[in-house]
Amino acid sequence: MVEGDLKERASLDPACRNATDIITTATSIGSREEGDSFQTVDVNGQIQLVDAARAANVEHFILISASRGIGDCDNPLIKAKRAIEKRIQESGLVYTILRSSFFMETWLSPHLGLDVENTKAMIYGSGTNPTSYISLHDIAQFAVDALHNPAARNATVELGGPEALTQLAVMALFEKLTGHRFDREFVSEKELEARKAAATNPVGVTLSDLMLASARGDAVDMTETMQKFSFQPKSVRQYAASLLERIK
Repeated sequence: MVEGDLKERASLDPACRNATDIITTATSIGSREEGDSFQTVDVNGQIQLVDAARAANVEHFILISASRGIGDCDNPLIKAKRAIEKRIQESGLVYTILRSSFFMETWLSPHLGLDVENTKAMIYGSGTNPTSYISLHDIAQFAVDALHNPAARNATVELGGPEALTQLAVMALFEKLTGHRFDREFVSEKELEARKAAATNPVGVTLSDLMLASARGDAVDMTETMQKFSFQPKSVRQYAASLLERIK
């Protein structure tokens, strides 16, 4: 283990020394540390990591980014990810950019409105636009597999789950598996737009904008990717079953 700080360029040289591969997922969105921000971490920090990787002759650089659909958002997090994608592509490093749709573990959790234990759910927008929810564990496994797959070299890969489901379909699935009706609270796109306009900090703007993206849906066609990479991501049904087993 070698400690490094994305905000301190000098610390990244020993961290990258003798490394053959780098997988970076870093973001400041949940940080409460002084000095951490989208600019210092997600932009400047990641740029410094790219530069350190290039100086250390790292063989393969993998970035976890956001899908094309989410990338249509207008918020600091997505702008940072797109800026780093461009920097990596221009760096001369062998790279893989993994553009992920919404994580099941985040967006189908109490933190963002799906409280299974209390059978309550928050629905963004109408709940009728499909999204290809994907497990963060599948993203991690894909990143590791990409290190040794020639098809992933200098590639940008859109990643989602095996099917695109609406929020209402997800609720129906959980209701069927639990045998309980969920109380549903709908938050309109107009209300989400108002929240974004009223946000007083970059994190607030970003979260409101991502909720808007969730309301509008993010369907990713995985047919070719699943064949090309022999990738079999977990379904929402599988995630729901494992979640219910854990909270019994």
